[in-house]
Amino acid sequence: MSTTDSRPLLHVVAGIILNGQGEYLLSSRPAGKPYAGYWEFAGGKVEAGESETAALQREFEEELGIRIHAAVPWLCRVHSYEHARVRLRFYRVAADQWSGGIQAREGQTWSWQKAGDFTVSPMLPANGPLLKALSVPTELALSADGVLCGKNGMGAYRVVPYASALPQEANILLPVGALQTSGRPPQAESVWVEVADANEYRAAAAHPAADVLLWRVADGSDAQAVLEALDEGCPVPLAVAAPAETAAAFRSAWLAAGAQAVVIGG
Repeated sequence: MSTTDSRPLLHVVAGIILNGQGEYLLSSRPAGKPYAGYWEFAGGKVEAGESETAALQREFEEELGIRIHAAVPWLCRVHSYEHARVRLRFYRVAADQWSGGIQAREGQTWSWQKAGDFTVSPMLPANGPLLKALSVPTELALSADGVLCGKNGMGAYRVVPYASALPQEANILLPVGALQTSGRPPQAESVWVEVADANEYRAAAAHPAADVLLWRVADGSDAQAVLEALDEGCPVPLAVAAPAETAAAFRSAWLAAGAQAVVIGG
């Protein structure tokens, strides 16, 4: 994203559609559109007076002939293209939240792809970073030694604190202060950044080396701040770690607002 781009923002929504095998739907941009032939998560412009969900439903019906019954907000990114500056709001749509047979109504090509094993290219530039984000598990557990453990479509997934990480560890967790001071650990394939309040969240979300955020919630005030951040839209996946009582009270709201995962414990 260009920090000097002063063009008005074009509000766009895109849907990340899953099937029963955990694969994601990608489609190519048809001839006549900018970036024709590039692959993307389908979607389109939000019209005046239209909600994001209504725009998502309309675009998928028009482009691919499928009906969106429900969707969960996920990431929000701003990207500058040659033809426009866009604010992209991505929604996740589970296999039971859509119906219909896929039809290439605009002459495009479509394909089901696995997270971490995408076989189509080239990808639309604003969609590229999502490929890594899609490999982040939606269920995580915290071990006694502070390691986050989960699974994705490729198998086991571990996030290890930087202080105890071995050279072969792919996913590294470090405090936002350490990221600002020392930068991205050279061996890390994915950098998880832990934050404890809204100020740290904003700093980490704006850092180009942050791939995933882990917000450690201490109380109800922090819990509400997480909801506000999710409502604004986070550019990278946001997981939340909280004591059991707080997690029980806010888990459903966090997930409905777009949290990647909720972890019990601090």
